[in-house]
Amino acid sequence: MHKGFFKTAALLGAFSVALGAFAAHTLSSNISEQAVTIFETAVRYQFYHAIALMITSLVWKEYRNKWIAAAGTCFIIGIIFFSGSLYILTYKTAVISNGFKWAGPLTPFGGLFFIAGWACLFAGCRNKKIQS
Repeated sequence: MHKGFFKTAALLGAFSVALGAFAAHTLSSNISEQAVTIFETAVRYQFYHAIALMITSLVWKEYRNKWIAAAGTCFIIGIIFFSGSLYILTYKTAVISNGFKWAGPLTPFGGLFFIAGWACLFAGCRNKKIQS
């Protein structure tokens, strides 16, 4: 098990549940439906990839190689860019009308990191040869 990935996945998973509850019980009554949808997308993808990161941490035991390490790193960066930018866009929509224009272009980069993470996970599980 990759302890760092596992601990990070646990924190990101807990944070996803907390943010999801916040969206359902508080946020939905205070902002537009469009902003809630953006926020819920961020939470959903954060949770999916927290689970992917946890799986990656467990796969590390059997397939310890640079591809598995890269997969975990890509999932973390993807969460930061994809979900993080959507959280910022929700804030922008809810609270301010101008600013944070730089956040929108980060979302697709986060998506690319998610795709790269899955591709690295595939590449890392092709054989059991132990590498560092």
